[in-house]
Amino acid sequence: MQNGETIMPNDPQFGRLQQETYKTMGLLTQLNNSSDPVEIKDFLNKILDKELEAVTVFPPIYINYGKGVVVGKNVFINFDCTFLSLGGITIDDDVLIGPKVSLITENHPLDPKYRKGLVGKSIHIKRNAWIGANATILPGVVIGENAVVAAGAVVSKNVPDNSIVGGIPAKIIKTI
Repeated sequence: MQNGETIMPNDPQFGRLQQETYKTMGLLTQLNNSSDPVEIKDFLNKILDKELEAVTVFPPIYINYGKGVVVGKNVFINFDCTFLSLGGITIDDDVLIGPKVSLITENHPLDPKYRKGLVGKSIHIKRNAWIGANATILPGVVIGENAVVAAGAVVSKNVPDNSIVGGIPAKIIKTI
């Protein structure tokens, strides 16, 4: 999926994908029931299959497949975020993610005979961006360096560096 291919339910790897998702859900249950920052980071390291540096996460967080997520240093992820990450998510250094933010890298084909399939497109949030509360970032979007996504925005197109976007669909409000 991280190559943008459609994966259908009859694909031989589809069952493995579901197994990995359930494994991640088990780790998330433990992470989301912890208030110890060291323990939270340890669970997140297991879910993402990498060592994180200077990352703060306030649970709960929901991730369906952590191995496609790359998180830089000095990143803050607030309460109740959802990362559907089969298409891949990259979060650069110094990013702030508000509460209830959804990063959605997966979609379904429009053609009804393939609709049960999954298509992935990566999301990239560049350095020092700020994603406001309850914003939704859709598949294939790049959030530019120093950009701000207003609370409640639905972002379906790339956001230029040093700009503020808001609304549904998100549009440029101003340049910083």
